[in-house]
Amino acid sequence: MLLDFYGELLTDKQRECCDLHYNEDLSLSEIAEQLGISRQGVWDNIRRGESAMQEIEEKTGLIRRFERTRRALGLIAERAREIAAQTEGRPQEIARQIMSEVERIEEWDLNDGV
Repeated sequence: MLLDFYGELLTDKQRECCDLHYNEDLSLSEIAEQLGISRQGVWDNIRRGESAMQEIEEKTGLIRRFERTRRALGLIAERAREIAAQTEGRPQEIARQIMSEVERIEEWDLNDGV
């Protein structure tokens, strides 16, 4: 998740090494061969990238807030489903609209790559 949130803030080499290691599941040797650098160079880029991203998260807390918001949205959707199941007419319609809006917000996160 760090890479999804903060990857663009890394150097190109750090981002590429982290992406290949974490998203493509390549070994240090495979990355080194692909990028034409040493295994140690790959390791250093990954370590520096991780360190930079963790430092940014400690300062900004974006991922923590994102996760808290996702949990809150889940709870809102759950409560709206309960209301929709126990009511009829306008209250049920409003509850379904709430569920629809929550789903739309969750889609934004998926479509934005976050």
